[in-house]
Amino acid sequence: MTTLTDTSVKTTAPFLGPLLRPLLRRGVLVLAALGAVFAAALLVGGRFGLMLAIGLGFGIVLEGLRFGFAGPWRAMILRRDPAGIWAQLLSIGLVALVALPLISAGSGELAGAQAPVGFAMIAGAFIFGAAMQVVLGCGSGTLVNAGSGNAVALVALPFFAIGSFAGAYHLIWWTDLGALPIIKFSGWQGVALTLVGLAAVAAVLWKLAPPEHRRLPRRLIIAAVLLAAFAILNLIVAGQPWGVVYGLGLWAAKAASAAGADLSGSAFWSAPGSIERLKASILTDYTSLTNIGIILGAFLVASWRTGGLSQKVPGLPAQAWIAAIVAGFLLGYSSRIAFGCNVGAFFSGIATGSLHGWVWFAAAFAGSIYGVRLRPLFKLEPKP
Repeated sequence: MTTLTDTSVKTTAPFLGPLLRPLLRRGVLVLAALGAVFAAALLVGGRFGLMLAIGLGFGIVLEGLRFGFAGPWRAMILRRDPAGIWAQLLSIGLVALVALPLISAGSGELAGAQAPVGFAMIAGAFIFGAAMQVVLGCGSGTLVNAGSGNAVALVALPFFAIGSFAGAYHLIWWTDLGALPIIKFSGWQGVALTLVGLAAVAAVLWKLAPPEHRRLPRRLIIAAVLLAAFAILNLIVAGQPWGVVYGLGLWAAKAASAAGADLSGSAFWSAPGSIERLKASILTDYTSLTNIGIILGAFLVASWRTGGLSQKVPGLPAQAWIAAIVAGFLLGYSSRIAFGCNVGAFFSGIATGSLHGWVWFAAAFAGSIYGVRLRPLFKLEPKP
């Protein structure tokens, strides 16, 4: 005999699994992320644990709110849609409002992302812009895409690291080709000049955009504000701006050193600071920690959404995979000789008052125009 209670249990029980499983899975993901932060703090210190948490924040914002660099530049080139670039400019401006006065008042405790403008820097930025459109990912974008399971990014990432290592190995040779002294804008005067420059670029994009694209979605405004907050925290905690490229090169350099490679022939990798980092734990390098955090943050969001990394390996021809490998290497090499990628040079460079950030932006955007055309040629997408 079946009672009302028995029927109720039988009716509701099948629904408990579908309701509880996602909650349990997401709870495990959150606990794993918190566990990684606490583990880093216990192993190497609270500041390093906090840097990993900041990296997680970057990854969650970039993947969770779909904030990027390569994609918005592509949207502007192909559709004259400037929304993503406006969000980038907004975030840079917010960081500049805080970072430039802090650096000026910091008595050397805080450093900006400042570098000289030179022939190699301009050429490197141009090549980077083209290569990032081939794989649809800049420095942070490649980390995010790899963390969320994108097969092309997973192939490109290790070659990005190798390229960064190689670019740093030859960096002094490239800079000796000729460069201007470092030109920077500081204090409140620097803030004013930076904001005027950002506003001018935004106005040009407004003029170029058709009426239907003259809006900035709320999602991108929220992402820009959050990204700026994490970038400011990065500067305060690490004493240096948000960057990507150095950490990737350090990973490859550590692997090369462990394999017995002699790095004494490189002025960069044989410098005292580099030798110290090569000997130290990777968990004590700020850029490495934020890079790891970005990958983990993107993985967390992708798994939260889908229950796993659901991106399928695309059925691409061999030449597409070869292009991803070559582009990955060029991303690393070119960004090293250009003193950064979209994060270290464009975002942090402009936000901390470096002229090279503006020049990098112009050269990389020009390269992106060509890169958009290259992608179909390498069979990474259908020809238009």
